[in-house]
Amino acid sequence: MDVLGIDIGGSGIKGAPVDLRAGELTAERLRIPTPRPAEPAAVAAEVRRIVEHFAWTGPVGVTVPGVVNGGVMRDAVNLHEAWAGTDAAGLFGGAVVVNDADAAGMAEMTYGKGRGEGGTVLMLTFGTGIGSALFTDGVLVPNTELGHLRLPGHDSAKDAEHWASDRAREEHDLGWQEWAGRVQEYLEHVTMLLSPSLIIIGGGVSKKADKFLPYIQVDAPVIPAALRNEAGIIGAAATAGNRRGTPLP
Repeated sequence: MDVLGIDIGGSGIKGAPVDLRAGELTAERLRIPTPRPAEPAAVAAEVRRIVEHFAWTGPVGVTVPGVVNGGVMRDAVNLHEAWAGTDAAGLFGGAVVVNDADAAGMAEMTYGKGRGEGGTVLMLTFGTGIGSALFTDGVLVPNTELGHLRLPGHDSAKDAEHWASDRAREEHDLGWQEWAGRVQEYLEHVTMLLSPSLIIIGGGVSKKADKFLPYIQVDAPVIPAALRNEAGIIGAAATAGNRRGTPLP
């Protein structure tokens, strides 16, 4: 069964149909820049554009960069304050809506490097912010939002993602080794708090893992995601399919 997955990010909205048996895109993805300001109606219009591009009439899964409870957004730090309290599922025509990092983690645990892994597995996506998905023996702990931790010794008013996200790397013109030092500090903190047995690094930077992972060493294996920047699309589709009773691998 194919499901349309749409991944809404701070800089881009991308979508494609996904084969849930293989965990693979069945068509070239469409990417549209996230509108500015990223208010609900403007983002919903771009989501409809993706649905229409694929002439899609089946189930749809959509990720959002924020906390989601029962299809309702509690916040969306990297979109717009107007998202707080929005019925995102209704806004997107009844689509299944899930936190973006949770979706990426779901994809990686089902089809990627996390498949078959027990214990505590932490998936971290580095992009506009830092997303997190936490699993215990394969079961998701939803909406962890660990990118909003405050690092000891730093400005207490700023989240960790302002220091160690990929956007911070670009904004501060950091070399890969210098940025890796920031990521190392962040990973040391989350490792101390959670004692994960495995850390999976996702987001766009995962395809450049050889540039920074050699400089990182913490008390857990740290590996790049297999699905890379397609994980959000695949995870959105898999979550929608799972909630509709479609068996996953």
